[in-house]
Amino acid sequence: MTALDAHSGLTTALRFPEGFRWGTATAAYQIEGAAAEDGRTPSIWDTFSRTPGKVRNGDTGDIAADHYHRVDEDVALMRRLGVTDYRFSVAWPRVQPTGRGPAVRKGLDFYRRLADTLLEAGIRPVVTLYHWDLPQELEDAGGWPHRETAYRFAEYAGITADALGDRVATWTTLNEPWCAAFLGYGNGVHAPGRTSDLAALRAAHHLNLAHGLAARALRGALPGSAEVSLTLNLHAVRARSQAPEDLDAARRIDAVGNRIFLDPVFHGRLPEDLVRDTASVTDWSFVRDGDLATTAAPIDSLGINYYSPAVVAAGASESPSPWAGAERHVRFEPAPGPRTAMDWPVDADGLHELLVRLRDELPGVPLVITENGAAYDDYADPSGNVKDPERVAYLHAHLAAVHRALADGADVRGYFLWSLLDNFEWAYGYSKRFGIVHVDFATQRRTLKDSALWYAEVIARGGLGEA
Repeated sequence: MTALDAHSGLTTALRFPEGFRWGTATAAYQIEGAAAEDGRTPSIWDTFSRTPGKVRNGDTGDIAADHYHRVDEDVALMRRLGVTDYRFSVAWPRVQPTGRGPAVRKGLDFYRRLADTLLEAGIRPVVTLYHWDLPQELEDAGGWPHRETAYRFAEYAGITADALGDRVATWTTLNEPWCAAFLGYGNGVHAPGRTSDLAALRAAHHLNLAHGLAARALRGALPGSAEVSLTLNLHAVRARSQAPEDLDAARRIDAVGNRIFLDPVFHGRLPEDLVRDTASVTDWSFVRDGDLATTAAPIDSLGINYYSPAVVAAGASESPSPWAGAERHVRFEPAPGPRTAMDWPVDADGLHELLVRLRDELPGVPLVITENGAAYDDYADPSGNVKDPERVAYLHAHLAAVHRALADGADVRGYFLWSLLDNFEWAYGYSKRFGIVHVDFATQRRTLKDSALWYAEVIARGGLGEA
């Protein structure tokens, strides 16, 4: 019996298609550090993390995993694991410190060197342009609720594509715009920490607009063979019961959690029920003529970030709520099953449900799992090993769900495990560990966890189970 079989308990192989992309992923603010080096200026997360009470233990991303100075070491780890792709984000304030005007050469040089190092290791670089680190100067000018921010983002996208387009073939405009809009401006648990339903809805629209404008800018700067994408954290929403009021609660969350992005991006329209649900907040007059044609700019694939499902019932959410227009009508119920260190339920069926839904609703759109993983309270034992069987079980179950979706006709092209490294986990600071590589933040020593060794075997085999 191999180590893989010992972890999985499988005797039947689950093979993935030839050319399936096996990757891992990170985000700039969570790992880079070097927060004030080489011209980088503060982002909204620098400001937010320095605001007392916003981040656990007062942690900041000033040093994080020090990836800015440890690129060679981290790419060598990826090469050892055998990943085919690496998804990383570009820090907007490192490239364009004020969010306007010319780029900083040293900032672009860092990402050029990262891409070159990956290519030399046989790893395909996958760029995400926005993983929540808006330059603080743009937030001071109004942030995402302000329309002009979308145009500034398109300019930044063009600058970055001009610099990296000869090295990078896969580009994602935004990561999880729902979180940026509704956690950043709705309930304020993420940067910049505002609490306004109207600001959240305006931000959501302007993020959609920014995506469309950036997609257009990327097409103008990149070779025709380049892949342009968007990553959404779609919610696998389940009603507690088949009672009409519970089904309506699920509909409301689907509207403000999923279709607020899916409909403008893929159909060039706003969901009619979302407009009705939020009529007490806004008349949506900030959506101008031509905007929805722009948001529907064609893309080559859709990225899906999935961690756990949500169970909802009729009721009311705690205030402040990120669910604009739904907070007085929806209550979130605890989902059954084991839970991660984030207190998120473990349920791989939700990922299968999402992929099958997208198979039916977006025929012809290739799908990529751009984030999937789990935080657990793992640690290096006295011998220096990091055993994380819960994470291995989580990953195994979710990869099996992806395989089942493939068998059911979903066009899934790749899987990016979140995350390569333990990192700054947003408002949780360094208290939560998602990495398959353990980071001792005092020494920056990296240690492959058992889950990393398991994932390396999965990649080498091209799937789960026996060879």
